[in-house]
Amino acid sequence: MGVRVVVDSSAGLPAEVVRELDITVVDLHVMDEGDGTSTSGLSSLELAAAYARQLERGGDEGVVALHLAKALSSTWSAAVAASAVFPGTVRVVETDSVGMTIGAAAMAAATVAQEGGDLAACEAMAQSTLARSETWLYLHQLDDLRKSGRLPTGTSVLSAALLANKPILRVNDGKLELAGKTRTQSKAFAKLAELVVERTAGQPVFAAIQHASAPDPAAQLAELLEGQLPAGSRVMVEPLVPALAVHTGAGAIGLSVVFSSHGPVENSRG
Repeated sequence: MGVRVVVDSSAGLPAEVVRELDITVVDLHVMDEGDGTSTSGLSSLELAAAYARQLERGGDEGVVALHLAKALSSTWSAAVAASAVFPGTVRVVETDSVGMTIGAAAMAAATVAQEGGDLAACEAMAQSTLARSETWLYLHQLDDLRKSGRLPTGTSVLSAALLANKPILRVNDGKLELAGKTRTQSKAFAKLAELVVERTAGQPVFAAIQHASAPDPAAQLAELLEGQLPAGSRVMVEPLVPALAVHTGAGAIGLSVVFSSHGPVENSRG
């Protein structure tokens, strides 16, 4: 019994973490089509069914739902519609993010739930974690992201100038914006490490690296971060889930970091 935490598969949570913290993961749809692979969001009916099952498991103590940013998927809107069936007991947190930033918020909320926290406490912990988080995306190319429609028009205009570069994008308010451009992978990783370290204020962080069929580069970035982050920091490496890798293309590296305190830009998350 207790508060339940529900995420969609974009959170990228490792199976052992899902088991340990008893988090419910609802898989996004990945479909093979004639000209490639595509994805679709979850429906309100699917999510309402998932929430109902978890409310029953938790003795109606409540559900904290964390889903892909509304700017990137229809899943968030479907979740809000589904939660209306359970007024007051299903809290859909506006994540404005993607990947392990959402995963980290789910882990934090589920930990509070396991410690006996009520629905308000679990929701507050998820919100606090999101507010202290940043997510960056390093890409070898922008073609897959542009084709998927996840690249804002302003960034697409820049894409021609980025063809000879290795762009670093930042997730801001659920949208992707250019954070930097470098000529080589090593310089991109150095830039990512710089962006993270300057935000730490000497305090430990939780960093999650997700990769699209790029285990060796991901390991290199992890080693670089481990050598520069404050003592007590934790770095984990996981494959990027198919529902996200479809849009980023092979070779992409995602970096999500939860900081110990709010930085100067955290309020932009809303």
